[in-house]
Amino acid sequence: MARYILAIDQGTTGSTVALMDGRGKLRASVNYEFPQHYPRPGWVEHRPADIWASVLKGVRAIFRKGICTPKDIVAIGITNQRETALLWDRQSGEPLNNAIVWQCRRTTDFCESLRAAGHEKAVRRKSGLVLDPYFSASKFRWLLKNTPGSGKLLRAGRVAGGTVDSYLIWQLSGGDAHVTDVSNASRTSLMNLKTARWDKSLLDLFEVPRSILPTIVPSSGVLGHTRGVPGLPDGIPITGVAGDQQSALFGQACFAPGDAKCTFGTGSFILMNTGARLLQSKAGLLTTVAWQLAGGKPVYALEGGAFVCGAAVQWLRDGLGLIKKASDIEALAAAVPDHGGVEFVPALTGLGAPHWAPDARGTITGLTRGSERAHIARATLDAMALQNADILRAMESDLGKRMKTLRVDGGAAANNLLMQIQADVLGRALVRPQVIETTVAGACYLAGLGVGLWDSPAAVQQIWREERGFSVAMSAKARRVRLASWDAALKRTLA
Repeated sequence: MARYILAIDQGTTGSTVALMDGRGKLRASVNYEFPQHYPRPGWVEHRPADIWASVLKGVRAIFRKGICTPKDIVAIGITNQRETALLWDRQSGEPLNNAIVWQCRRTTDFCESLRAAGHEKAVRRKSGLVLDPYFSASKFRWLLKNTPGSGKLLRAGRVAGGTVDSYLIWQLSGGDAHVTDVSNASRTSLMNLKTARWDKSLLDLFEVPRSILPTIVPSSGVLGHTRGVPGLPDGIPITGVAGDQQSALFGQACFAPGDAKCTFGTGSFILMNTGARLLQSKAGLLTTVAWQLAGGKPVYALEGGAFVCGAAVQWLRDGLGLIKKASDIEALAAAVPDHGGVEFVPALTGLGAPHWAPDARGTITGLTRGSERAHIARATLDAMALQNADILRAMESDLGKRMKTLRVDGGAAANNLLMQIQADVLGRALVRPQVIETTVAGACYLAGLGVGLWDSPAAVQQIWREERGFSVAMSAKARRVRLASWDAALKRTLA
C-alpha cells in the first residue's frame, strides 16, 4: 500500500494542505486564504471558523488531485502560525471569541505595565522571551477578561485555550486531545524553558489559569488520532507538530548546533540551532525550543524575527497600488540600480528583534523629485534584507563568532534579486533548497519520524537538496555605507 503524510501548514493569511510520499518527496499542495480582521488600528484577528474551514477545504482539494486516497495517509503533520491565541468551549467546541493574531498590539499597555513593575528580567530568564504583545500570554489574559460569558464557563471548567496547533489537534481529534508541542508552548511566555512545563509564577503573573491550557508534548510522536473529520477516516495518527519557524528549521535539516535558516514569509525569521545549550541573548534576541523528538531532550535555538517582510510587498500591492501582484516587485525593483537614497522602514506593526519597539510605525525617507515607484520597490526589498542583517549582527554578538552559510526558504526566497541583496548586506553566502516549502517539509519529517517512516534525523538529512547558492557580490566598504544609511533611517523611526 502507498504511504503518504498529510501536512497542514496553517499560516497567517491562509492554510496549505500538502502530501509527502514515503521517499520524502512533496507531491502536491493547495492553499486557501481566509479573511483578516482589523477591528481597531493595531488590532489583528482571525475567525477560528475561517481557519478550520480553510483546512477542511484544503483536505478536500488535495484528494481531488488523485495522487492518493485518504486511506493511504499514515500520519498527519501540523505546522502553524505561532503566538496567535484563542479560546473555545470544551463542551461544544465552539470558539468563544475571535483569535488574537501574533501581529496584534492590543496588549502593549499591559506588557509595558509589567515591564515598569520590574518583571521583564524574570520573564526572560524563565521563558526566553521579552515582554511584548507579540507573545500569547497577554493575549490569553485579554480574551479571558474581554469575552462575554467566559467567567461563567471558566468556573464550570469549560474553557479551553491554546495556540493554533492546539485548536487544530482538538478539531482533528474530535475533542479527544488537548495538547501543544513544546516548540509552540515556548512561544507563549508561560513555559519554563528548562523544565518544558507551564510555569506557575508566569501563569500567575499573566493571570492565565493552568486549567485552560493544553498538555505540553514532544514535537514528534503520537499526539492524537483523527475522529469525525469530514474527508478523513478515523484513527489516522497525528505524529508531528511544530511552530512554523521551528518546522522550517527542521525542514532545512539544520540539525547541528550552528546551523541556521531564514524564512521569508509574512514576517522574516532567522533561527539558529544551539543544540542542548540554552543560550540567553544579551542582544535583543529570543531563546526558544526548536523541537523535541519522542524520548529525547529539547533542542534549543536563538531566534530573531522581523514582523513585516512579505507583508510589506502586500502593502505595496494592496495599500499603495504600486504593483498588481506580489511577484511584480522583482522586475520593478530591478528597473533601478539601487535604492536611490530612499529608505523604507516597514514598522507597520511595530519593530521586532532586536529593537522591540511595538509603538514604532513605518517610515519612508530620502524621497526626492527623482524618486520613482521603482526606488520604493527597491527600498522595500532592501528593507526585507536589512532587517535580517540587524538580526544576524545581534546573533553573532551573542555567539561571539561568525555564522555559517545561511539557508533560506519561504515564498519570497524565490525572488532572486532579493536573495542577492540579502547575501550582499549580510556578507554571507546563502543556500536555497530544492524544496522551498520548508515549513511543510518540517511538519512531514517530524510526522514521519513519529510514525516510524524514517528512523532518525540522519535519514531525513539525506532527503535535503540544494537548488541554488548566492555568493556575496558587494564589497565590504559598500556594505558599510549601505548599513549606515539603513541605521540612520532606523534611528528616525525609533525617534
